[in-house]
Amino acid sequence: MTRPNWPRLDRSRFALVAGLAIDNYGSGLFLPLALVYATRVVDLAVDTAGTVVAAASVLGFAVPPIAGRLTHRLGPRAVVVTSQLLQASGALAYLLAGDAVGVFVAAALLAAGTQLFYCSVFVLVADVSTDTAKERPFALIQMVRAGSFGLGTLTGALLLSWGSDTALRWLVGLDAATFVVAAVLLATLVTTEPVDHETAHRVGPLTVLRDRPYLALMAAVCLIDLADFALVGMPIFVIEVVDGPAWLPGALLATGTAMVSLGGVRVVDALRGVRRTRSMQSAAATYAVWGILMMAMLWIPAGWLIPYSFAIGVLRVAASLAFFPIAGALSEALPPTQRRAGYMSTYQYAFTTAQAAAPAVVALFAVASWLPWAVVAACSLAATAVIGWLGRTIPATSNRAAAPVTVA
Repeated sequence: MTRPNWPRLDRSRFALVAGLAIDNYGSGLFLPLALVYATRVVDLAVDTAGTVVAAASVLGFAVPPIAGRLTHRLGPRAVVVTSQLLQASGALAYLLAGDAVGVFVAAALLAAGTQLFYCSVFVLVADVSTDTAKERPFALIQMVRAGSFGLGTLTGALLLSWGSDTALRWLVGLDAATFVVAAVLLATLVTTEPVDHETAHRVGPLTVLRDRPYLALMAAVCLIDLADFALVGMPIFVIEVVDGPAWLPGALLATGTAMVSLGGVRVVDALRGVRRTRSMQSAAATYAVWGILMMAMLWIPAGWLIPYSFAIGVLRVAASLAFFPIAGALSEALPPTQRRAGYMSTYQYAFTTAQAAAPAVVALFAVASWLPWAVVAACSLAATAVIGWLGRTIPATSNRAAAPVTVA
């Protein structure tokens, strides 16, 4: 019988999926409303709240090298559990915050915990999975997390419709509780191999950044993730620039989330026979086409705007489903196993850098309404070129997804 994903450690597998689903449900409850909480409950001015939360988020840049050392020393499960407890502490700190300093402390704890989580969670997923190729487990986790985050966002919107500060406090409390429940599930039910310190090698970010193929992978991921983060500017563009209906951005986001939560594994299964870098190049080129088509929305007749928006939204989601699980699998396949923790924690810098740069891309709307989408297309084309070089450089064994594991 062929079982393409996680054929053993069933308890660990289901506990991991359940724990990450609960974790991301809680994040969806509160994360989109952090600034709303700071302004309505703590009573900070909008500019003050934005500055404080942004400044606290910068602390996340210091986390990846620490995460690599901790994962090397303690193992990925312990680090993921620690990250969830750290995020729970951040949520509780929001409940206690009464001024800008309190909000800064809460946001810093959440930012540090979030970065620690992302630096270690895919090492844990790789350890629990027994598949040689990690596309499928990574895609499955992407599906679960997207669906759970979307449900959390919907729950948060329903509670917020009460219109009271009490609802916001309930959301923060529920967020903290979900992190604790997820941490308990992972700590008690997920089983991984003990850390072998004799064969494992601690690797710092500078060592990883001197590895040119791995640096090229990180650069490509950063460029594509920057394009993905341009979505934060879509509501402004759709509503204020092209005069779309107010409900359209939310509907596009909900549709995209549903597609991710349903289609991730099918996409990577369909691409299993294709070289990883070729699949990534195709996805990057699709992102470039999406950026150009978003720019063309400026000239679309009003009657075609809604179907056009949904049609090109499918392109972006398809590109995302093809690109990120395969890039993640390549990030796990390129380094030697004994150096994987350090490499994969440093890999998180690709996303952190894109997240930090994304507001600057969105700010380009003030210069010209087409300019951010031109940047998206240019970044995506640059990523295509970088991936092409990567494909000519890395070993063929790393560039080829292995067949599913066969269990008798």
